[in-house]
Amino acid sequence: MVSMKDISVACGVSVATVSKALNDHRDIGAATKERIRQKAKEMGYFPNSAAQALKTNRTYNIGVLFVDEAMSGLTHDYFSYVLDSFKKTAEQSGYDITFINCSKNGKNNLSYLEHAKRRGFDGVVIACIDFRDKEVVELIQSDVPVVTIDHIFNNRIAVVSDNVNGMQQLFKYIYKKGHRKIAYIHGADSAVTQNRLSSFYKTAKELEVEIPDEYIREAAYRDTTEAYNQTLELLDLPDPPTCILYPDDFASFGGINAIQSRGLRIPDDISVAGYDGIRVARHIEPKLVTLKQDTERIGREAAKNLISLIEEPKSTLIQLITIGGEVYEGHSVKDINPRK
Repeated sequence: MVSMKDISVACGVSVATVSKALNDHRDIGAATKERIRQKAKEMGYFPNSAAQALKTNRTYNIGVLFVDEAMSGLTHDYFSYVLDSFKKTAEQSGYDITFINCSKNGKNNLSYLEHAKRRGFDGVVIACIDFRDKEVVELIQSDVPVVTIDHIFNNRIAVVSDNVNGMQQLFKYIYKKGHRKIAYIHGADSAVTQNRLSSFYKTAKELEVEIPDEYIREAAYRDTTEAYNQTLELLDLPDPPTCILYPDDFASFGGINAIQSRGLRIPDDISVAGYDGIRVARHIEPKLVTLKQDTERIGREAAKNLISLIEEPKSTLIQLITIGGEVYEGHSVKDINPRK
């Protein structure tokens, strides 16, 4: 293994000068710095990560705590894009990411905090998990730098989608298409669901749209089976809706299957809309009307703020960062306004 001493001999400089060049110190000339770095690269030098950690008190490794209740893992369309953006941004700043072991069946039955401490993570990002879990709360209350995605804790940086404004935009789009009988199959109870549902009711009230209780249903996020069942029940109502909103784009596929099983056509017989803006929804026919979330920016902001918290803890603001989305105007919502 090539050492800094080997490089110092090859370059005819001291070990201290080599160290300064590789660590980008300002008290040596640019030409000398570049010559040493080039020689280190030619010789195949790699810094010892353990030694670096001892010296800088940093491992340049970030933990990712991600537990999807639907057990879809990284095939989860929305969060896979968020975490991909997070990973790219972190790597551009010299950090690696490692997933925190969430399995309780392995040899080392460690809590999330114990896992983070054992791996020496400089910080942790938390997404798509039961935020009420006592182990999550323990991690949040620890001294480990943490950023959460789509959930808010006191005294922690959070990056969230603007679910309130997003639902308002989506509802108003459907309203402008002439729909007044609008049903909503929402996701399981969470902060995200509560914000979307409250915004749904608030927007309906502002637009003077009556929402019968039987128009509001529940199906877990990404649960196509329950979305299918709830859709059939909505279709069987004496006065069925003209448009059905789903908890997310993936769940809407179950609803679409239910509608087609009755021999109905979308959007001619009934309209549908999703939420998230996953790519596959833009490749079905008719293309799904949905609220497209800015997953790239969500991941980027989460990484930037966590790295800032790690590197500049005293000057980094603990803040709520809200990221807006936009309605993707597909073809699954029919314009039923009276013809002039």
